[in-house]
Amino acid sequence: MDLSNLFKIAVRALVRNKMRAVLTMLGIIIGVGSVIAMLAIGQGSKQKIRDEMSSMGTNMIMIMPNYMRRGGVSLGASSSMALKYSDVAAIRNEAAAVAAVSPEVRSNNQVIFGNQNTQTTIYGVSEEYLAIRKLEISSGRIFTQAETRSMAKVCLLGRTVIENLFGKDSDPVGMTIRIKNLPFEVIGVLKGKGENGMGMDQDDLIIAPYTTVQRRLAAIDYINGIYASATSEAKSAVAIAEVEEILRRNHKLRESEEDDFRIMSQSELIETFSSISDVMTYLLGAIAGISLLVGGIGIMNIMFVSVTERTREIGLRMSIGGRGRDILRQFLVESMLLSIMGGTLGVIFGYIVAKVAGSVMNNPAIVTSHSVILAFAVCFAIGVFFGWYPAKKAAGLNPIEALRYE
Repeated sequence: MDLSNLFKIAVRALVRNKMRAVLTMLGIIIGVGSVIAMLAIGQGSKQKIRDEMSSMGTNMIMIMPNYMRRGGVSLGASSSMALKYSDVAAIRNEAAAVAAVSPEVRSNNQVIFGNQNTQTTIYGVSEEYLAIRKLEISSGRIFTQAETRSMAKVCLLGRTVIENLFGKDSDPVGMTIRIKNLPFEVIGVLKGKGENGMGMDQDDLIIAPYTTVQRRLAAIDYINGIYASATSEAKSAVAIAEVEEILRRNHKLRESEEDDFRIMSQSELIETFSSISDVMTYLLGAIAGISLLVGGIGIMNIMFVSVTERTREIGLRMSIGGRGRDILRQFLVESMLLSIMGGTLGVIFGYIVAKVAGSVMNNPAIVTSHSVILAFAVCFAIGVFFGWYPAKKAAGLNPIEALRYE
């Protein structure tokens, strides 16, 4: 029996039991749709994180103090005093592959204007920091080297701080706010960046000269970190090697001693977050794929019922010359047809769900050809795997006993 006849017989069998066929396909539709939606949302999240982190510059390098240990107990990096401004000066003067470098000193404080107040983080940096972090000023200006040297009480505000203190769409340039009971003049406003891929508000910050934050607010003589940018993305590895060599020499570390600092490049962070995102996406996809297994069991169950209902038909076909392999192929084609039709509808369903969910979560949903091909391959495998045993049972029926079956 040729394939076209087998296909026609399978279609007629499914049309005779439309409701049963639809309910059988429902498990496959939900399973495939769930997998497609999960992979699309995960891929969209991954792309969004990559785009956001790339917007900060793929040639950015971050240097942080390493975790301090005392008696085998980690005290965290925040308690380390390993980094000094002399490290920044050494990198600026000696690292040929580094284009710009800035210290960073952080202080969490209450900020007051009139009868309004908010809690935020004040970042003490140099003038190069904005270019390194790809931050832009919407109004006002950045502080000068003279203001940095004199520990001037000037600052730039993020949009969230402005909304909390002055109200939405305000321009507070020229106003005076109080941080730790010290008056600070607002000289600039940063352009809004919104939340990052991890849900953190990138506009809830104040930027001031590092000398001011270090001495007047944090009252420390060390810095919390160093931000630098390589001359190009291709030079990032060279820049990291140069920075490591300079800092080890500056900190007088012997060859046997571990670094008391950590160096991370933006490209490494992007790859790390992408890897984590991939693991989470495939994990969620695998969980959603369990419903595909349930759908496959449903196909097997319905095929058993179909074999039982059509026992006399099978006996009649075999008695007039039908071979066991023809019966086997007939039921296999029927099973695969159910699975592939369900897979096609599942892809459409998953695409719609992914787009709706992406719109609700304000996150792009990317349906890749890889996920669609995978869905159809799994559906085909399910049709063969779960349809083979019922088909084998049908092909092995004794024609005489089958004709006698009531």
